Amino acid sequence: MLLEHGEESPFCGVFLTEKREGVYTCRLCGLPLFKVGAKFESGTGWPSFTAPFGEEHLRGIRDNSYGMVRREIVCARCGAHQGHVFPDGPPPTGQRYCIYSGSLGFTPKGDSLPDKLGRGSPEGDVWKG
Repeated sequence: MLLEHGEESPFCGVFLTEKREGVYTCRLCGLPLFKVGAKFESGTGWPSFTAPFGEEHLRGIRDNSYGMVRREIVCARCGAHQGHVFPDGPPPTGQRYCIYSGSLGFTPKGDSLPDKLGRGSPEGDVWKG
């Protein structure tokens, strides 16, 4: 799913109802992608966010599948498919980042960010929120 641009059925993802403080990361490489404070209930069946952790952490790709034009988003570091972004989200951004739970990892506030690439975990990599 992550590198093959797969889809996930709605209302089945493990992060749909996640409420703890922390940060969502790319499941493949561990790059922080979304802060919990940007998450909202969209009613779509997938975790939804108003903004990424940092604009440079995601890359957009034109997606013409299923007879529609959408903007697919992938992790900027490893290219793992995350979901899609739509212009129908709430303020302040008006964006709805519709993300697949299977594409994400979660780091609770106070825990170290994942070191999936084996680069070592410097002190600054503890997620403080």
